[in-house]
Amino acid sequence: MYRSHSCGELRASHVTQEVTLAGWVQKSRDKGFMIWVDLRDRYGITQLIFDEERTPTNVFETAKTLGREFVIQVKGEVIEREAKNSKIPTGDIEILVKELTVLNASLLPPFTIEDETDGGEDIRMKYRYLDIRRNPVKDSLMFRHKVTMEVRKYLSDQEFIEVETPYLIKSTPEGARDFVVPSRMNEGQFYALPQSPQTFKQLLMVGGMDKYFQIVKCFRDEDLRADRQPEFTQIDCEMAFVEQEDILNIFEGLTRHLLKEIKGIDVEKFPRMTFDHAMKTYGNDKPDIRFGMEFGELNEVAQHKDFKVFNAAELVVGIAVPGAASYTRKQIDKLIDWVKRPQVGALGMVYVKCNEDGTFKSSVDKFYDQEDLAKWAEATGAKAGDLICVLSGNTNKVRAQLSALRMEMAERLNLRNPAEFAPLWVVDFPLLELDEETGHYHAMHHPFTSPKPGQLEMLGTNPGDVKANAYDLVLNGNEIGGGSIRIHDKEMQAVMFKHLGFTEEEAKAQFGFLMDAFQYGAPPHGGLAFGLDRLVAILGGQETIRDFIAFPKNNSGRDVMIDAPAPIDDEQLKELSIKLDL
Repeated sequence: MYRSHSCGELRASHVTQEVTLAGWVQKSRDKGFMIWVDLRDRYGITQLIFDEERTPTNVFETAKTLGREFVIQVKGEVIEREAKNSKIPTGDIEILVKELTVLNASLLPPFTIEDETDGGEDIRMKYRYLDIRRNPVKDSLMFRHKVTMEVRKYLSDQEFIEVETPYLIKSTPEGARDFVVPSRMNEGQFYALPQSPQTFKQLLMVGGMDKYFQIVKCFRDEDLRADRQPEFTQIDCEMAFVEQEDILNIFEGLTRHLLKEIKGIDVEKFPRMTFDHAMKTYGNDKPDIRFGMEFGELNEVAQHKDFKVFNAAELVVGIAVPGAASYTRKQIDKLIDWVKRPQVGALGMVYVKCNEDGTFKSSVDKFYDQEDLAKWAEATGAKAGDLICVLSGNTNKVRAQLSALRMEMAERLNLRNPAEFAPLWVVDFPLLELDEETGHYHAMHHPFTSPKPGQLEMLGTNPGDVKANAYDLVLNGNEIGGGSIRIHDKEMQAVMFKHLGFTEEEAKAQFGFLMDAFQYGAPPHGGLAFGLDRLVAILGGQETIRDFIAFPKNNSGRDVMIDAPAPIDDEQLKELSIKLDL
């Protein structure tokens, strides 16, 4: 038996007991005649004491050789500490060690295994197995486990069945790039790793499973950022004989369950917002509604004067930043520089200070009088002490730019409280999205999404106006889940493929198996997938997902710990019939 108790278990009630502990040396303090060692495992820290008078000599001498992160086993008596430590649960006791076994020595770690470490991100990712020993990472992984257990509990109680679907599938041209896997037994042919189990979960509905879920790895070969990884985890769900309302109720219930069980927070019924309203009011389809700064459109009150910049714009729109009228000219200039960065792309910014005395001071006083600026304040909801920030230009671009500014100002004003949770549903998405470069439409969600009832005929005349039977669940400005009612009719699916630019031959080659299945009694069905990594991070009070993944990749998609991806040898390439031209 390596241990009788964990390092976080012992209390004053255990005093006089003989115990066995095992773990890692957190730190050691040698006072010559007395040595204290903090012993750590997943459960906590227990202080060990080696006393020159009470500890056997050979044990005492061995204790002098212990270094950080040595793995040791000790046997001894639980005694009361003279100097108690109220900061840890085991702070009332210590172990008077009688036996010591070094199970494994350790090199000096490249960074300190402490909550506040001296290791940078790159070095910690290279030695991730050491980073996991630190409480922030360890606790994040345990938090993830707790969330997934609650997900399984809720869905199982709702009669969902967990079914595994294949990882080696067929590559499709829709969506992001696939990761592909060469087949040795089928020369010149490739599998793809799934971006989602989409078609398989639909086939499970055809198979009569009725309610399916899976906590599943998915893969996308795309550019990375803080909240993306090449491999990620979905809570993937599908239901048969349902309409949109049924799905929203079930998964609103799941989210409410998680907020209650994980965070102790009760949330009333989630608000719903159309895609069009979200874009017009917040400039994006995943608005953070924990704070205001809603958009005020100013075309009617700003395009009647000789200010050519506004007159030439498709949209003039502003937000009222609370309390920012006190900004100095230098601070405002820095804000203008911020919106002109390539990442945002605005050409400039007009501002209006709403003075406490009810007057206004703007950067365009030459063109607009006090009465004009008062109308701007009314349109943006600005109050005395606020700063109105106005952008103009192409509608889609300027909304995205002002949305970025809104979120930046919220960060600067500490309006995005990670302990506050504001979920909402965004519904009535466009079915199709126009690619401005090619002039062609593509599916905003995926080609299996059903149009709103009665709108299929519009695909031939006004494709951009067709609404999808689709919905996203948004939490604190992040999309945490999305789904749709699916097409379950072969003829409707064929029409959809046609409008997406597939020939009949291409549609049959790519999705013939699904079209065939629809001929054998496919029920009406729909579903939703949560991004587990992002959901866990937000519930954990963060928006970056890396610390909630045991072994993440870096921003280049590399695992620097195992040095992957890596070349493979010529013999493997030959077996796979792959010839590299480098």
